[in-house]
Amino acid sequence: MGFEDKAKNKIDEIGGKVKEAIGKITDDVSIENEGKSDQVKSNLKDAAEKVKDAFKEK
Repeated sequence: MGFEDKAKNKIDEIGGKVKEAIGKITDDVSIENEGKSDQVKSNLKDAAEKVKDAFKEK
């Protein structure tokens, strides 16, 4: 996985954590859930990139 992809995924994950925290602080469940969703998407993208890298190495 390229450095740019790793950095983008990490930024998306951190953004999701921020949204989740803001949602908890403001008691806004939709923003909290959106933040959790962003984190899951970021983790899935990261996992997919790792799978692609594993196949490239073989």
